Amino acid sequence: MVDACLRDGRGGSPTVVLQDTPARGAHPGASHTAYVTLGGDIADIRFFTSTGELPACGHGTVAALTWLADRLGRGGEFTLRISGRILRGWVDGSRAWFEQAPVRLRDPGDVSAVLAALGLGPAHPGVVAASTGRWRLLIPVTSASRVDPDLPALRSACDAAGLLGCFVYHPVAPGRYAARMFAPSIGVPEDIANVNSSSGLAAALGVPEISVDMGDRLGHPATILVRTTGGRLQAGGEARIRT
Repeated sequence: MVDACLRDGRGGSPTVVLQDTPARGAHPGASHTAYVTLGGDIADIRFFTSTGELPACGHGTVAALTWLADRLGRGGEFTLRISGRILRGWVDGSRAWFEQAPVRLRDPGDVSAVLAALGLGPAHPGVVAASTGRWRLLIPVTSASRVDPDLPALRSACDAAGLLGCFVYHPVAPGRYAARMFAPSIGVPEDIANVNSSSGLAAALGVPEISVDMGDRLGHPATILVRTTGGRLQAGGEARIRT
């Protein structure tokens, strides 16, 4: 078990990391499971929730990198293969970073049913669809903590719109945001830490660096870090191996 995207050394998203084990779905005790197979200089990683396999998982990648550094007894750079894509990751002390997949942004179209399930009006401004592998909505709100979704209705609306879920956010300080991610369509009513959505937010805002706080409502404070280095988006956070 790896706690990924800690905030000030505590909280984080519990993520199971298993080595050389047939991928059979999510493992009890965590919403996400990362299956790692070591072959030569490349680590193959697959991610699962209770509803099936994901093409990518940001906090799962942070957890897997932290596990790799512990398993191999070193930090530094690692080469990963996720959904056929080769990418680099780094571990420096307690922080893990990885090269984010290109972020795609588009107009969301008619998502009034999704917004209604979140308790928001159909003309809610500033909504953007973002994807690093699967589409989700990025939705600015005045207070993320006050959003109270109807989860069955949200799952139905997201399924109909082809969305993984909804990421609601608001600024709390320059370069820092508070957010919540609802993804009942993949068996995660609320995600403790969602790195890919945070990366989408950085791309949508067009800023070089942000931090995103999540998980407070779930009792697991988490912080995701996103930065642009050499024109490439990188995402990560602090993590530790629990067991």
